[in-house]
Amino acid sequence: MSEQPFTHQQLFNLKLETIEQRLMEYYQETQNGTMTIKLLLALRVRYQLGAKEFALVLQDLVRYLFMNTKATKTMKQFFWYFVDYFETSELRILGLKLNPVRKFIEKTKSLIQSQIAKLFSSETEPDAT
Repeated sequence: MSEQPFTHQQLFNLKLETIEQRLMEYYQETQNGTMTIKLLLALRVRYQLGAKEFALVLQDLVRYLFMNTKATKTMKQFFWYFVDYFETSELRILGLKLNPVRKFIEKTKSLIQSQIAKLFSSETEPDAT
């Protein structure tokens, strides 16, 4: 079962229990987190289209993939679609895990900008003497 376990029609027509079972089997056999996340994202689309039973489909699997596996490009790209699967404290940890360089650059950039702003504001103030 190394190929994709669903056709497009199956993703949007199969019952919840069938999809959950097949998707769990697929991940257990292949350990392919990238494809699993993409399939879970398709199920999020199904939920958004009105299938309310798919609200937090395979929540344990989603949490495991994001919290316990190596961060992949796909995880970084689609993380925000799965925010409601996590608690607020976990979101901060995951944000740092998935975007550590970006966070460092943003903090460094804001620090440098504040130092430059202080420098320019002190140069433009008139002398008090």
